[in-house]
Amino acid sequence: MKYIYQNFKLRKLYIFFLFLAVLNIFFSTGISYAKTFSINDVELSTPFKINFNKNKIIDEGFIQAFNELMLSTVQSKDHQKLKKITLSQIKSMISTFSIKEEKFVDEIYYIKLNVSFNKKIIFDLLEKNNIFPSLPVKKDIIFIPIIIDQNENQIKMFSDNIIYNQWNSNIKQYDLLNYILPTEDLEDLNLVKKNIKNLENFEFSEIVKKYNIENYIISIFFIDSVQTRLLNKINFDNKKNLKNTVIKNINFNSSPEINKYIETLKITFEDYWKSQNEINTSVKLPLTISVENSNNIKIYQLEEKLSNIDLIYNFYIYKFNNKNNIYKIIFNGTPDKFIEVMKNNNYEFETINKIWVMK
Repeated sequence: MKYIYQNFKLRKLYIFFLFLAVLNIFFSTGISYAKTFSINDVELSTPFKINFNKNKIIDEGFIQAFNELMLSTVQSKDHQKLKKITLSQIKSMISTFSIKEEKFVDEIYYIKLNVSFNKKIIFDLLEKNNIFPSLPVKKDIIFIPIIIDQNENQIKMFSDNIIYNQWNSNIKQYDLLNYILPTEDLEDLNLVKKNIKNLENFEFSEIVKKYNIENYIISIFFIDSVQTRLLNKINFDNKKNLKNTVIKNINFNSSPEINKYIETLKITFEDYWKSQNEINTSVKLPLTISVENSNNIKIYQLEEKLSNIDLIYNFYIYKFNNKNNIYKIIFNGTPDKFIEVMKNNNYEFETINKIWVMK
């Protein structure tokens, strides 16, 4: 009788732990749903005619949203590879879309869409086309354009500088860099004049630090009668880069010509920033981590975080018991990079064994 009673207790205990495990899986994702790339406020308009087709307008919105996504995640040198992507392919990559606003005004139909693309499918497409995407990370930077007119022996830094005046005149939604121009300051101008013979080595930190932003681009245009030499001093996340280029036949008195050149220069800066955030999707590192499953809220928060980290290609629960969930994670990077990314998100691991244990 005693044996039967003990066996009954063990069975009850087993059922209890099984219930906890199933409950944990219920609250958990089991298999992750890849994060989406969201393109919001896609605006279109068309005359309202007899042959008006709302679906056709929405399809145009899908194409526009896809192009905006590519412009924010792919360097300009790879854009040509994506020219042949069809509408049906674009639709297959859309997770959700919604009509944010639509209206008729003076027989014109206006529509505004929000479109979300499946991250995993987007990355697969780019990998097939031999394109390394970049994380679409927005960045505030200080931009200081300086024109040194060697013909007239002048330094133009603020309102007398056509680059300064027109730089932010055409901001695009897909731009990653948000340029903050310095305010007119006579002390800054005098500091540049004082160091005019040594600007290549001059540190602009005294000027930049006023804005509490570490990232900056200093573009110095040396104009003479034959050509213009452009010196770009770039500092992104404490990584400094110095680049000299020669510009020929540019008219600094022509607003259209300067605007065209500004667009070219912005593409160069955007490409440089993308190169700093490039994802090698061909690297798929399998990792195994163990997480205590006693707290369902923490499990949910972890999985939410994993699904929102762009370098994580996929993750799922490999197995579980009454104490732990064992996850398989496919990561686009090195083990050290995974540890760094997770540490930045307030997660740390013991990495002594093959199965890493979350602290």
